[in-house]
Amino acid sequence: MESRTFSAGPMRNPSASATRYPRAVPVPPVTAARRRRRAFAALVAGAIAGLALFPGIGHATIEEQRARLPPPATCADGVEGVWLSHTYNPIYRDWYMFTLRIRRKAAGSKELVGEIESHSWNGSQEDTEPPACRIGLDHWTVFMPAEGTEVNGLVHFWGTSWRVKDAFCGTAPTIGTYNLDHFSGQIDPAIQEFQSVNNDGGRSVNDPTVFRRIGCLEPPPVPHVQVAPPPFYPSMRTGGCSPW
Repeated sequence: MESRTFSAGPMRNPSASATRYPRAVPVPPVTAARRRRRAFAALVAGAIAGLALFPGIGHATIEEQRARLPPPATCADGVEGVWLSHTYNPIYRDWYMFTLRIRRKAAGSKELVGEIESHSWNGSQEDTEPPACRIGLDHWTVFMPAEGTEVNGLVHFWGTSWRVKDAFCGTAPTIGTYNLDHFSGQIDPAIQEFQSVNNDGGRSVNDPTVFRRIGCLEPPPVPHVQVAPPPFYPSMRTGGCSPW
């Protein structure tokens, strides 16, 4: 129901139209959940504004990744080889070096097989290499058999299972604590880079990950026939009177 208020004063004009005001709506109390939602919305808005104001931040991260990688290797095949990335996450304060060993399932095939090695340790942005073991340091590697596809340089390569390969110090992943990595992106043959994003169904959502090809796959060994040496015979004496 609306409420009305008329103009007041000693010279009131009865013919003046009444001024209408909206009905008062009760304001719900601000709960802790509402405050958290507001804070999160403000944080997201701030992050978006920061990206808008400083568009070079993402580009700088890519350039930092490139600067950490060794020189590229050129191989006969456009996708086969050993690919390396080296990234730091300032939110989780941890390092990851992913090594992809990619080969075609058959000559000329678009199907890929191989493996992924995830090498990780926690630390500051200055710890570009794993520091010596200390209290609070987690340093480990995870091995994943992998498969994927390649079409005109567009690569999808993902792990199919995982196991801890090395637990150097601290805590290594346990069952249910590691998500299979899935890298997707385009290979740039001019600079031997696989410019990918990682989506693991967990914390990694379109994480930019730059791989550089650092080596070619070793060719399979050429089969050859093993020739057994002849049996040993004692030398035969000739001449003289001895029968031996």
